[in-house]
Amino acid sequence: MEGKEAAMIMRPPANGAIMAVLACVLLQGARAGVVEDFNHVERCKESLYMGTPPRGYLGNSFKKICQRYEDIPRYVTLYDPRKHIPIYSAYTFKKSDGEKKVDFPWMFEPQLASEKSSSNMEPFPQSASMHMNFEDTQAVLEDYADVVKYERGQLNPDEHQADPLDKASTYSLTNVVPQTREFNLGPWAEHEEVIRKRLNNYCRGKAFVVTGVTTSGHTIRRNNLDRVMVPEYMWSAYCCTEFDQNAPYFVRYKFPAFGAYGLNDHVNNHLVEVPLKNLEKFLKGRMDVDRNFQIFYKDCVPDN
Repeated sequence: MEGKEAAMIMRPPANGAIMAVLACVLLQGARAGVVEDFNHVERCKESLYMGTPPRGYLGNSFKKICQRYEDIPRYVTLYDPRKHIPIYSAYTFKKSDGEKKVDFPWMFEPQLASEKSSSNMEPFPQSASMHMNFEDTQAVLEDYADVVKYERGQLNPDEHQADPLDKASTYSLTNVVPQTREFNLGPWAEHEEVIRKRLNNYCRGKAFVVTGVTTSGHTIRRNNLDRVMVPEYMWSAYCCTEFDQNAPYFVRYKFPAFGAYGLNDHVNNHLVEVPLKNLEKFLKGRMDVDRNFQIFYKDCVPDN
């Protein structure tokens, strides 16, 4: 009897049962907006160089968001639901004319509030009372309503996208941090334009960009509560392994990868362009990361 019972226990499930389980797992992976990792196409893997996100971040409260708009993965965001800002957004750069669209509605991420919610970003509802449930996990429009010194600064800017739906997907508050007006409209906007033109003109393959923040800054308060952290520094880096080898040297030495950082303040906010390793060294002293912190897989050095 024991042998029969053991055989019954060890008997593998029928093929149909296996297929049903696999289908369920695959469906969950395809639907997920807030994900465990980014290692599938459905989870925004293609937004990352070699399918690999920045490594070395410490802390287990961050949420990985595959930013989905109209059921298509658009880009990646590592989000801090406590400070209500993205830590970084990673995206593929699309050659564009730099046109900025401002007629898209601002959106939020339903799955940050509830795993049962939609995996697509959605426009904020007209009634303010409808999204009280989301305030614990993310910034809402009211947080920015009466703040005159700060702009909503996109980490994945719409000027770096070409398709209208890709542009629309950048208007999620999970892709936004408070930037001082002087920094946002000055050095930061100028840098985004410089990178747009550089990658437009000299990148011959796919360009990957990661833009992020350091978080030791001020805080936007509303109703006597700390609501949205104002980053102290902003930084950005790109990776393009296929580039114009005949480009002028002053451009060529900034490939395949280069970075930049700037103080998010109304004064002394000039942006500094630096080699990738210099940027990583700068950030290690200002972020909660380990010694293996790395923005791009193998520092964007292709295997030859």
